[in-house]
Amino acid sequence: QQNSINLKIIDSGVNYDFDPHPSLISAKISKGTRNYLEEPAMTQQQLDQSLAWGRQHILNLLHDDVNTVGFGEMGISNTSSAALIMSAITQIPLEKCVGRGTGANDEQLLIKLKTLKEAQAKYTLDLDALEALRHFGGFEIAQMCGAMLEAFEQNMILVVDGFISTAAFMVAYSLHPEIIKNTLFSHQSNEAGHAKMLQYLNAKPLLTLDLRLGEG
Repeated sequence: QQNSINLKIIDSGVNYDFDPHPSLISAKISKGTRNYLEEPAMTQQQLDQSLAWGRQHILNLLHDDVNTVGFGEMGISNTSSAALIMSAITQIPLEKCVGRGTGANDEQLLIKLKTLKEAQAKYTLDLDALEALRHFGGFEIAQMCGAMLEAFEQNMILVVDGFISTAAFMVAYSLHPEIIKNTLFSHQSNEAGHAKMLQYLNAKPLLTLDLRLGEG
């Protein structure tokens, strides 16, 4: 409100039914994705719907003369999803992509890495960006990706925040590399893989404050 920024919260898949609220957009694909240790996180239909709804979020802003869109998220275990997507796209080993998330200790970090390696090994074929998103992503990552693609096509400026949002951007970038011409990266997260993501994109963040989720 202080900076006259129009904030909208989009429910893309929370395991809860919210009451209507003027700042809440209900775009729930399902109440959470599937367990990617057992099967792909999303069906093809769910991925297509997520990308389409992401695009629609941007189209709904056109009548407001919006020219800049900032992307951020909150999710459960989505640093894991982001690390798997990052590794699939960049071919950087998981050890260099996986971080502590909201504060895992050393033992928890080892369990996290072991679990994600199991998930990655389940799908031995090389996954392209969209397949990596479908196999490992969350609905929020997929909707952000769709929204980023549409924002670029509408010649808007994109402001991308943090590790998970950059994972969504990496999928969009893989599909349309020219999107980076319209993009600002607001900060470099303290999450282990984010600096390497930005290096892969040859992108310089505006700020480096050693922040991760919850410290903002």
